[in-house]
Amino acid sequence: QVQLVESGGGLVQVGGSLRLSCAASGRTFSTFAVGWFRQAPGKEREFVAGVSTSGIGKRYADSVKGRFTISRDNIKNTVALQMNSLRPEDTAVYYCAAGRTLTLSTESKLYDYWGQGTQVTVSS
Repeated sequence: QVQLVESGGGLVQVGGSLRLSCAASGRTFSTFAVGWFRQAPGKEREFVAGVSTSGIGKRYADSVKGRFTISRDNIKNTVALQMNSLRPEDTAVYYCAAGRTLTLSTESKLYDYWGQGTQVTVSS
């Protein structure tokens, strides 16, 4: 069993930065891949970034490549999402999720555990 809690969301201006954090409980956290997803009002949940169990493998949605960076610390049981050069279209509720996907799947159904989400709002 893994419990996830996101933090770090907020209101930021276009071009600004935010760092989201996902804190996990559970001794098996290091055996799960972790993904960040987001959902904007009226839209489906979409994959943003994923990191493998070791932290070496990473995957990004095309829309955030070069702007967002995912990282994890298996000692502290945390996963971070550094978001730079934010745009209005990045506005959404951001969720972290843990799953046993070997390919860092972009499919939300392959992730078993989810946090409650944190709101990110980018104002223009």
